[in-house]
Amino acid sequence: MSRLVHLGNVLVDVVAAVPALPARGADVLATSLGATVGGGFNLMSAAARQGVPVDYAGAHGTGPFADLVRAALAGAGIAALCPPRPTDSAVVVVIVDGDGERTLLSSPVGVAGPTAAELAGVRPAAGDVVSLTGYGLLEPASRAALLDWLPRLPAGVLVGVDPGPLAPAAQPAALHEVLARADWVSASAREAVELTGLADPERAAAALAGRTRRGALVRTGAAGCVLAEAGAAPLAVPGVAVRPVDTTGAGDTHTGVFLAALLSGQDAPAAARTANAAAAFAVTRRGPATAPTAAELAGFLAAHPGYRTTAYRNPS
Repeated sequence: MSRLVHLGNVLVDVVAAVPALPARGADVLATSLGATVGGGFNLMSAAARQGVPVDYAGAHGTGPFADLVRAALAGAGIAALCPPRPTDSAVVVVIVDGDGERTLLSSPVGVAGPTAAELAGVRPAAGDVVSLTGYGLLEPASRAALLDWLPRLPAGVLVGVDPGPLAPAAQPAALHEVLARADWVSASAREAVELTGLADPERAAAALAGRTRRGALVRTGAAGCVLAEAGAAPLAVPGVAVRPVDTTGAGDTHTGVFLAALLSGQDAPAAARTANAAAAFAVTRRGPATAPTAAELAGFLAAHPGYRTTAYRNPS
């Protein structure tokens, strides 16, 4: 079976749950605090739990945080393709407030993606899916390596891109190059505004689809997502109504399950609906890597029979 190869860095999240974000200089007692593996692991584990083979082609280090990273990868059945680096893996501080919204403080080393030497050993084949994020464009060496490696992929390799919140403003030219080779781009509504200047998700999705080979998704939170395939009118794909407790990793779950569904043979509208359901499931659990297994997702859909038959609508 073809595989998903992900280049976005796996990080260690130090997660604190608080009733509300503290005021400047204040001290808030967290209701829970712990370390867990996140970043690129969220997307990869979401795809792997749907039964598709997944390989990790991003950076990992040497040290206690890197040991956590490798243990998580091994536990999910994900192979690390690049050798470990002499420095430790990166850390992100995640604050989750009482509404389930997350605030991040990221280590600068977290954007140091694979080098040219590391990517030289990563050789996806036709039928594989390559997944990458805009974070890989922020550090000069990894940006240069990626922009050289990506255009040389076989034409039959499907490329999915999540631009992230920083690259649209920090590296617009590099991101433009990446999107030209991408088959799919999946962006949050806020990222879509940054990329297109269009506040309307339908119009933004259509504009993004015109920059890729196949299409675009704009994730609209609880509302679901907007799917725009090249040459077709955008479709609003509704979400599943749930009560969220933690939105950390929801976008990664959505993107990972969407790519896994495409890899498994679903068409784009079906894959988008599957991704919406997986993301809805994920936000009902605490933690960054809470995507459902294939069996859990089937049970979740069985518990929401109306969603399975909900028709798509053309946005006006």
